[in-house]
Amino acid sequence: MASPGSSAPGGVAVVGSGLIGRSWAMLFASAGFRVKLFDIEPRQVTDALVSLRKEMKMLELSGYLKGELGAEEQLSLISGCSDLREAVEGALHVQECVPENLELKRKLFAQLDKIADDHVILSSSSSCLLPSKLFAGLAHVKQCLVAHPVNPPYYVPLVELVPHPETAPATVDRTYALMRRVGQSPVRLLREIDGFALNRLQYAVIAEAWRLVEEGVVSPGDLDLVMSDGLGLRYAFIGPLETMHLNAEARVPTRHKLPVSGVSAGCWPSRQWAFIRELRACCRKWSYVAAAAAKSLQSCPTLCDPVDGSPPGSPVPGILQARTLEWVAISFSKA
Repeated sequence: MASPGSSAPGGVAVVGSGLIGRSWAMLFASAGFRVKLFDIEPRQVTDALVSLRKEMKMLELSGYLKGELGAEEQLSLISGCSDLREAVEGALHVQECVPENLELKRKLFAQLDKIADDHVILSSSSSCLLPSKLFAGLAHVKQCLVAHPVNPPYYVPLVELVPHPETAPATVDRTYALMRRVGQSPVRLLREIDGFALNRLQYAVIAEAWRLVEEGVVSPGDLDLVMSDGLGLRYAFIGPLETMHLNAEARVPTRHKLPVSGVSAGCWPSRQWAFIRELRACCRKWSYVAAAAAKSLQSCPTLCDPVDGSPPGSPVPGILQARTLEWVAISFSKA
């Protein structure tokens, strides 16, 4: 198998040729990696390659194909395979994408464990299965972790990196660097937890959404608008903790302040005060600065379109960027 020290892109094995597997194959190829797309059914592999060609050609025509290579060049980097050992041979990274079934995944990783050398990373795309259960008993457990993408990975960049308790720090570092290289936005979870981070946040939002609808506060359609045309747009470019930091009142050190009085306090669950104390303790360790946030916003391509000339399909109109920078400036003046 390939040594991880090579500066040029090496080989990647994608195990599973469904939607997630195909998206991973496209991402790795966009960065110049050779990809072997494996599936136990040869017909499934053939269908996947046909689908990839159609989608990548369409993306190229519409101007949304990722990477510096053209569609044909990227497609030439992707090959199909129905032999697991052949697929993994020469790989520096293996990305598992089989159905979300613990026993199926454990069986697969047991097979990979027998094939793997001491360099290849064994990564799962699981959205909820804990690494301690997925990789239990493997000889190469230090090389294993979960790299959970958001479906579909080609269009949504976040990847949650969740280590097994015995995963080597170098494994996480290498996977983080690889994800950045293929254009994704990796986040490191410091330990495993049910639901990881993304789904826990998602479930909290869903639970409150159901409660608001069930109690007759808002209609289902309007509830979805609250997210799609409101909170979702805000959180698309600035997270909840930095939002709280920028909204802190004057005369209070912003990194120590949380909006927990009045209306806000009434929205917290029964364990609100214990939870608030935990958040405050975390906030004391952070040093978010509004000036840095403004600089980050100004450097973000999707936020720097002219106010009166946002291109079609821009996720954040220029006018929103202008208002956001005003908001950041006001918040910074209060700090």
